[in-house]
Parts: sequence; C-alpha cells; structure tokens
Amino acid sequence: MVTTPAAPGHSFSRVLSGFLVLVLVGLLAAPVGQTGEPTSEAPITGDWLINHILSDPEQLNPLTSNDAGANSLLGSIFENLLQRDPRTLELRPYLAIARPEISEDKLEYTFKIRQDVHFQDGRPLTGEDILFSIKAIKCPLVNAPFQRVYYESIVNAELIDPLTIRFKAREPYFLNENVLGGTDVLPRHYYDPEDLLKAVTVTELAGDYAKHEEQVRKFAQNFNQNFSRNPMGSGPYKFKSWSTGQEVVLERDPHYWGNGKAGIDQVYIDVRKSRVINNMDAALVNLKAGNLDMMGLQPLQYLRQTSGARFEKDYEKYIYSTPSYTYVGWNSANPIFQDMRVRQAMTYLTNREQMVKTILFDLGQVVDGPIYRFRPEYDESLYSYPFDPQKALALLREAEWKDTDGDGILDKEIDGQRTPFRFEIKFNSGNDIRKGVALALQDELRKHGIDANVRALDWTIFLDEVRNHKFDAVILGWAMSVTEPDAYQVWHSSQVENKGSNMISYKNHRVDAILEEYRRSFDANKRIELYHEFQRILNVEQPYTFLFIQKAVTAVSRRFQGVEVLPIGRLRPLDWWVPKAQQKYTAQLTP
Repeated sequence: MVTTPAAPGHSFSRVLSGFLVLVLVGLLAAPVGQTGEPTSEAPITGDWLINHILSDPEQLNPLTSNDAGANSLLGSIFENLLQRDPRTLELRPYLAIARPEISEDKLEYTFKIRQDVHFQDGRPLTGEDILFSIKAIKCPLVNAPFQRVYYESIVNAELIDPLTIRFKAREPYFLNENVLGGTDVLPRHYYDPEDLLKAVTVTELAGDYAKHEEQVRKFAQNFNQNFSRNPMGSGPYKFKSWSTGQEVVLERDPHYWGNGKAGIDQVYIDVRKSRVINNMDAALVNLKAGNLDMMGLQPLQYLRQTSGARFEKDYEKYIYSTPSYTYVGWNSANPIFQDMRVRQAMTYLTNREQMVKTILFDLGQVVDGPIYRFRPEYDESLYSYPFDPQKALALLREAEWKDTDGDGILDKEIDGQRTPFRFEIKFNSGNDIRKGVALALQDELRKHGIDANVRALDWTIFLDEVRNHKFDAVILGWAMSVTEPDAYQVWHSSQVENKGSNMISYKNHRVDAILEEYRRSFDANKRIELYHEFQRILNVEQPYTFLFIQKAVTAVSRRFQGVEVLPIGRLRPLDWWVPKAQQKYTAQLTP
C-alpha cells in the first residue's frame, strides 16, 4: 500500500496497481442516460470531462509526487507491469504478459514484458525503462522516501533479455509481487536523457554508489527539479497543460498503444480538465451553471443545496464509503505532546461523535485506528475514546499541567522554562470539513485552559510544512489498504527523516519490530496477530487522534455513461463516455 496526504477537498487514495480495495457501502450505479434509462449505444470517443479540484497538485513528478490530486492525474499517464482489475480486484498482467515467475524462496521475481508497448512520444517501452524506473526509485537522492520504503528489500535488478527483467530481494516481503508489479514505468530517454544511471547498478544504489557519486547526484538533481510539471508515460492520457491556479489539462492519446486491445483499458473522453476553485461554495455555483461536470460535495451541499428538480435532472449524486480516515496528528517532537497522557487527553477532549453528526451530517463514522475495519487485521477490541473532559483534565493534572499564574491557560515547567499550553493546528485551506474540526476542537480546548490557534494554508505550502515537521498539530488523512495493509511507511521510526511519511516523528521500538516482522511473514494469521498488537500500542499512545471515516458524495453530469462506484471506493472516469447527441465540447487532439 502507498498512502498519501489527502487531496484538498475530498477523501483520498493513492493506488499503485490497485493495492487498495473496498467492501463497498453505498450506491453501485449502473450506467444511465440523460433520462435515467440505460443506454443501448456502444461507447464512442469525444467530449470533455471538467472536474473540480480545490488546489493545484503539489507537482506532477511520477516519483516525488505524493498527494492524491497529483496521483489521480498521474494514474492516467503512467502504467504498471500488473494492475488490479477494478471490479474483480484480481491482479492481472498489464505491461507484463503474465504475472511474474517467483522463486521458491520468494527472493527472485521475473517479469516478461509485452512487445507492443510504446510511450506517448512513440518510443518503444523495453526492459531498459523498467530497470531505469527501479534505479530512480532506489536512488537515495531522489525525493521519493514514501515510495522507496516499499522497495527496501530489493537489492538488484537485471535484464535477462530486452523484454525480461529479474528482481532480487535481500529478504522475503509478502507484498513484493504487488509492489514490483505496481511500479510506474518511466521512459528512460525522457527522464534521464544523458543516461547518467546507465553504469550504476541497483545493488550500488541500494548500498554504496561512491564510485558513481557525480553521475548519481547530477541525475537526482535533474530529476527532482526538472520534471515537476511535464510528465510523460505510456498511458492513454497525455499531459497537455497546467495553468497555475486555474486548471490542469490531460488529452486522450489517439496513438495509445493499447487502443482496441483486449484486457487493456479503453478510454473515450477526449479531454479531462481539473479546474481549480479554492472555495466550495463557488465550485457549487460553477457546477450548477454547467461549468463543471463533476464535483465532490460537502455534506451540507449534498443535503440542502442540490435537491432541486433542475439539479436532479442534470446531475446524478453517488454516495459511497471511502477507505480513508481523517486524523489530528500531534507532533511528538514538540515537548508539549511528548507525554502520552497529554495526547490521550487531547482525544478525550475531541468530541468525535458530535463532529460526525454536525460536521459530516452523519455521513461517516468514528474510527479508532489506521487499519480498515473490514480487514481481518483490524482489532475489534480497540478502546474507543469517548468525549470525556473530566478524564482529560485528570490526565493533564497527572502530567503536571496547571494554571499557576491565573491567566486561564494551563502551564508547566519544561526544560527549566514555564511553558503555556499553547499550540497551533494547521490544515489545508478550502477544506471546510477540516476547518470545522479545527474550530470545534479549538473551542473545546479553550474551555479547559488550552490555547489552540488554527491556521489554514494553501495545499502545497501546507504539505511542505508538514513534511518538514513545521507544525504543532495537523489535520490530515491517510488511505487505508483494504487488501493486505503495510503500515511501515507511516509508522516506522526510519520514516521520520528525509521528508518521510512519519511526519509526527513517532518512535516506538516495539512498533518498529512489529512492522519489520510483519513484512517478512507469509503467514496471514501471524500478520493478523502482529497488527492487533500494533493497533493496541497506538490505541494507548494516541500519536494521532483518529477522527472518522467519511462517505464521499460526488455529483456527475448525467450525460456521462458508464459511471459506477467501484469496490476500491471511488469512481473511475477512465471508463466513461458520452453519446454523440449529448456531447458538449469538441477538441482537436494533438497528433
């Protein structure tokens, strides 16, 4: 599983080769026409899809991007050796001709590649590109710690022939087939035009690359700096343009290698525009005016602002549970939050049930840990912290927080200095749900002598500050894997440094040991046992105040056919199309 910070304005998921799957709660929608009746027409190409985003993506580098807004775009540009079937959820070959040959000791994985694949510039895709892609991920100077963590066991890769590649692992990892099969394949000639990594082996990049240091540093600098706004892959959509603060445009590739081929995604919409509107009310005005075709609705918008006959005529609303959770993360590097009792008190002071009722309008439920509740690894015995201010105050007194100067703010001597219980909660601007959480928590904390300020930041600035640990508390979200989870990326202490995903600086030796042993075990029952212990530790230590799982509500123009909620808990515009008589836009595709 690769998890990502939530995209601005909606629940998120980063899905590499379909690692995330969902036991669906909500609507499974059949294709419907303008009148709500199924259409008998065959899918045809044409028209545009204009969807709403709250903010620009952080960037569009396929390895260094890790926000869901970017990943939703990059998933149409890049492809993998294997893919999860979006409906059956089975792993299936994609750029590979078959699933890999795996050695008995689970240390070697051999993939054979299709001969007919080419990139969007017409250059053929070969084993050299896959080898390069692994080198780029393994390069420790590439800003991709959240991806590299899944490849830690891989110590070598070699080409057997131009279309066959063999990966070798240092130790077994039960998700290696998924991870290797889910690698985004990058064109070497585009992302490393000087072939700087040619002489560098994966083994060297995984260990000591000193004799190639100059080439490796030059490659990493070029890769990190020069490919943030110009992606190019082998997928069915090409990057067209990005107008900052306005829109990102993808265009269907008329020369896509997979056109008309069985088992390969067929796409029909000519142009996909992601339009930036950093205000949900303004976005809804644009949706109702016909300037948007698709938008995630806030609970209040769904319940009270989109129920008229005209709206129902033009738009279908899809409700579905998403495999993701929202949380408040307490920065463990901040002396205020280093005491477990303080973090427990923060959760007791967070009225989570009331937030679900008044902020989500009951379109969600309280969650108590990072494992999807329908997975066998989920521990049903977890303690669910109630809203209990008196219990919180008792814990704070126990942790020596008192109002010693009569100013109404709790304080404590930390490192020889009298320190007030004062901190800041950060969240991304435009996200009304997170804003509601922040304001509700701020109000409750102030009643009990804790001075919490709230601060909304633009998405890209927000992510930069979070990754650099420049926060006291943060409201964010993570995807939950609903196939076999792997929480190493977020919770292992090694992921604190180098802008890794352990952004709250949480460190626990037993958790580290559990996460490491879990990865090596091919015994599903043993993994369940380990993750129950892992969840119980988090449940006691409360490094996060886990808030809720949210139901998504998405409005889609009724002219689009093939719309359905998939078992992975999302819609999939790749499958959509518009009958000729209902097409609204035309485009001259780039040759």
